[in-house]
Order: sequence, then C-alpha cells, then structure tokens
Amino acid sequence: MSEKVFESIYKEIFPFWEKISDEDREYICQNSYGVTYPKGKNIHDGSECSGVILVRSGSLRLYMMSEEGKDITLYRLHKGDLCMLSASCVLNSITFDVFVDAEQDSQCCVISGPAFAEVSERNLDIRIFALETAVSRFSDVMWVMQQILFMSMDKRLAIFLFDESARTCSDDIELTHGQIARYMGSAREVVSRMLKYFASEGIVEVYRGGIRILDKKRLRSLTL
Repeated sequence: MSEKVFESIYKEIFPFWEKISDEDREYICQNSYGVTYPKGKNIHDGSECSGVILVRSGSLRLYMMSEEGKDITLYRLHKGDLCMLSASCVLNSITFDVFVDAEQDSQCCVISGPAFAEVSERNLDIRIFALETAVSRFSDVMWVMQQILFMSMDKRLAIFLFDESARTCSDDIELTHGQIARYMGSAREVVSRMLKYFASEGIVEVYRGGIRILDKKRLRSLTL
C-alpha cells in the first residue's frame, strides 16, 4: 500500500488524525504496512510489540493462555476493528500476555508499535485515543468473565448463538462445536451436549460444520 492509501484509511478511523502535524501523519504512514495473515497464523504471542493492527477483512481472535496450555477467548476483531493490545510499547500498563491469531485469512494494516508510541508521546489526543480503545475492549473482557463465573451454560450458549447470528445477519452459525467451545472458554463435549438439548427442544438444528437457529424467539428468551 502507498502512503496515500494509508492516509485515506487513517483519516476515516482516527479521530485525532486532523489534530496532529503533517510530519506526524507522514511518519505514521511511512511506518505502516499491509499484510495478509493466513487462517490459523499466530500474529502476536505477547513477547514483543507487534504494532497497532487494523482489520480490513477477515477476523482475529485475542486470547490468554494458561501455563497448562488452556486458552480463553477475550474477544474477536472483525472488519474495521482496531487491536491496541498487540502494541505493548504503546500501552505500558499492559503487563499480561495476550495472544492474537487469525481466525480467517485476514487483510490488515499494521502500524509499527515504536513509531506509534513515539508520535503518541508528542500528542495527547493519540494517548487518549489509545487508552479509550483499550478500555472499551476491557469491557468485553469483563463481560466474558461475568459469563464464565456467574452464568449457566445454557444461557451462555444462547447468548453466543444469538450474538453471532446478529453479527453475521444469518440464522446459520458456520462454526464447529470445537470452535464455539474455544470462543466460550468451555469444553467441546459440554457444548455438544447443550446443542443436542437445544436441538431436542426445536430451538436449533445441528448439521455438519454448523448450527441453524430454528426458533429465535425461544433462543432469545434463554438469554434473559
């Protein structure tokens, strides 16, 4: 991508863009690059400052990993979303390891972490934006923790299916039981048993590689 392309993209997504100097805008664009991550690729393993990532297409998954190798999905990023937690050099208060994988083939713009951090040191508006972006995602993380700690499995699964249907604008959820379990921080066997129960109640239909919502009103009632 050329600097002019990055300029056009950042003008649309960064509220601070017109408030910083021409030199700083040029510096950010010069230290940006476009990349396509293949499905399954680990993008960030928490050990270095990978940069600020903007998703142009596809989707990314952010998660934490236990010492035993069990992971829990914190949230997912889709087209137009921005990942700040991969830029630990920008947010020095991030002291825990966050991992980022490509869920699908994903086209992204990446701004060098050190370059973004350098410009943010000169611009309060950028620091405020970075902090607000990170805080908004911590709300997502707290919602995940609340579900895991305090909600029953049937309610958690109903919320997941309802939200996924709303996001994709489809009654077909093209995810395997294993993928759903990973996103929910559960076991595949538990998800399969609950989906079998939902199917027996006529709420969903389970087919190879996906789930079809049959009774959205009933599913919605389980989320309340």
